[in-house]
Amino acid sequence: QTTSGYVQFDNCNFKSGQLQIHAPGTCQVKFCTFSQSSIHLRSVPLCILENCEFTSSENASVTVEGCPSSDCNWACKHLAVLAKSCTASMREPDPASCPVAKQDGWGESLLGPVRICEIVVGEEKSSFLSAAGAQALLGSAQEDTEFGENLQAGKEDKYPALDSNSSDSDVCSDDEEDAQAVYKLPYQDHGLSHTLADVTHSRLQSNRLHALQRDLKLKCLQQELQQDKEAQSLANSLQGCIIRQCLFRDGKGGVFIYSQGQAKLEGSIFRDLTYAVRCIQNSKVIMLRNDIHHCKASGIFLRLSAGGLIADNNIHSNCEAGVDVRKRANPLVLCNKIHSGLRSGIVVVGNGKGIIRSNQIYGNKEAGIYILYNGNPAVSGNHIFQGLAAGIAVNENGRGQITGNVICENQWGGADIRHGGDPVLRNNLISCGYSDGVVVGECGKGLIEGNTIYGNKGCGVWMMSSSLPHLINNQISHNSIYGVAMFCCKDDTGDYPPNQGGNESFQEEREGAGRENDPDSEEEYPAARRPISVALVELNRINHNGAGGLHVKSSEALNIIANVIHANRDGGVAVLQSSQLTCIADNSISCNSGGGVLVEAECQVELRGNGIYDNSSHGIVSKGEGVIMENDIIGNHRCGLQLLQAADMKVTKNRIRSFWDYGIALFDEAKGLVQENLIFQGRSQKSILRPMSNAEDCIIQNNVLLTFKKRFDMECMLINPPARPHIEGGAPASCTAGGVQRVSSITTRVDGGCHNHGSIFCTIL
Repeated sequence: QTTSGYVQFDNCNFKSGQLQIHAPGTCQVKFCTFSQSSIHLRSVPLCILENCEFTSSENASVTVEGCPSSDCNWACKHLAVLAKSCTASMREPDPASCPVAKQDGWGESLLGPVRICEIVVGEEKSSFLSAAGAQALLGSAQEDTEFGENLQAGKEDKYPALDSNSSDSDVCSDDEEDAQAVYKLPYQDHGLSHTLADVTHSRLQSNRLHALQRDLKLKCLQQELQQDKEAQSLANSLQGCIIRQCLFRDGKGGVFIYSQGQAKLEGSIFRDLTYAVRCIQNSKVIMLRNDIHHCKASGIFLRLSAGGLIADNNIHSNCEAGVDVRKRANPLVLCNKIHSGLRSGIVVVGNGKGIIRSNQIYGNKEAGIYILYNGNPAVSGNHIFQGLAAGIAVNENGRGQITGNVICENQWGGADIRHGGDPVLRNNLISCGYSDGVVVGECGKGLIEGNTIYGNKGCGVWMMSSSLPHLINNQISHNSIYGVAMFCCKDDTGDYPPNQGGNESFQEEREGAGRENDPDSEEEYPAARRPISVALVELNRINHNGAGGLHVKSSEALNIIANVIHANRDGGVAVLQSSQLTCIADNSISCNSGGGVLVEAECQVELRGNGIYDNSSHGIVSKGEGVIMENDIIGNHRCGLQLLQAADMKVTKNRIRSFWDYGIALFDEAKGLVQENLIFQGRSQKSILRPMSNAEDCIIQNNVLLTFKKRFDMECMLINPPARPHIEGGAPASCTAGGVQRVSSITTRVDGGCHNHGSIFCTIL
């Protein structure tokens, strides 16, 4: 023990003892072994531990207590010079030699092979695969979709190509197409035509994906430090306890820092401990290039306003989370590999915060990042892939700013939001998941904006009707089932992947969540985020999905506004259950393999201001009730509008034209009001209007029926007003990444494709 002097140990063995240093005393310990022994530092201004081994500790091997004292003895200057010289020798190489920045596949770093979530983009075909994932999937093409080329091996992969003609061709013979060209109405220049052009031209889609590839490349630590002055300052700090190239094994704890203590850990190994590092009570830890694995609990644990920098570490195979952030802890977590954990990769709970950036998070048994109980981190620029559950899960009133991440090839989808979770999910790439892209479960919320949700085996976005998300300006394409699906079936803990839902050790946060107020909670809703009271699907591009574009079985109200729903392999919009009003307004619904819009019996809908064009079946089929007003229903291959069974619709001021079938057909007991519609004659010999309804209160009046004598007549019909939809201010801004990072994410429940609307997971059970 020393309280004022300087003590140095070289090549010593400690057994069942303790080394205690009190400020202003200092020490240097080199090449020593500690068996069932420990070091306790109290307010020490600076000490150095290097090349030591700690084994079989009953408590923490190194304890750092108290703020580093400003009262320094004569040895501090010598230790500071020594610490700086060692830091220079271990410094990261410059960006030109950064392994992640310069390599596209498998790379090498100081810690061994680096797993890269690679984005492979071809000229007109694309897939998103990790290097390992691509190899595992070679030759296993079993799908009905068209296959893109695997650019690494020249073989087929599982994921769909960017084929803009997958659903809008092979409908008519050459003669029929020539005939249609004569009678075709010029509806292409509508309010969403620029957005539609983005999804119909594969070259534009390919260019957008190339931009994603550039913007979402994983950064190395040196690049991060150059751009983040706070991280740079932390990495260069030399205060408190400095631990370099030490081994901690087979004991209870590695390093425990508390009561404003400060420690810096570099190049050390922590294995087979209960925990590696525990940092609490406003303390600070800087961890650079350490290896932390096979801990019985979490690898790194921060709570009670702890902070610091956790960068370029290899954190794997731990029994609990790799990094656990709680109780207002606020660390910087940069450029780590966090993988192969038996639970989640990173957990942020109990008002925990933090910046989580440029990490590789893969192969964890539960969510790559799990946010709950008012956790509110900033998560950006990470590659989260090949997890056995969700990529990112936000639960139990968790929040978070989740931006610019690549989330792909996760077993249970990209992002999962449930039970009051309310994140901002923006500009992420969520692709090639084995379930849904984004899941918004029971009572989930959140702003889901500007994401690319691509090539997932389930739905692009799966929502429960009890949820309240705002889904805006996303690209949702080439998913195997629906683009967007909303269901009203009960969502409970059985819907979670194993251990995802209920039994992680969060009891303390669960009890405190209701009474603990976060002083920064006012930041929850930034000014640009407007509150909504009805689930909103707005300004999205939903195209080339394996089933319908938008599938609704809801017990709550839903607004579907100004979306482009194009070339899906079933209908555009299907409303199969809707006890409250579903508003479908100002959408472009075109070239889908089924009909444009289907409304089943007892559903309430309002269809207003839509452009419903060139779908392979009927434009609109309705058996429900509501309003169909001011729509353009043009060029569909069967009837423009069918009212069936006990439909009760008000159909007014629409412009309708069917090339081969009736403009409007009313059957069975359909009733309502059909008036002031403009119905154009197609080539068919059938009547323009077919009233076959038996209902006495079906009123048909003041409709204008037109036949064409010359092409000029047709061209004038969609001029005043112009073709719908009409979007105020023109087409919305494209989400093409122009200097802005883009990507997307969320976890999954899936319609199994068997029309039972259950989840694949529950079907397995």
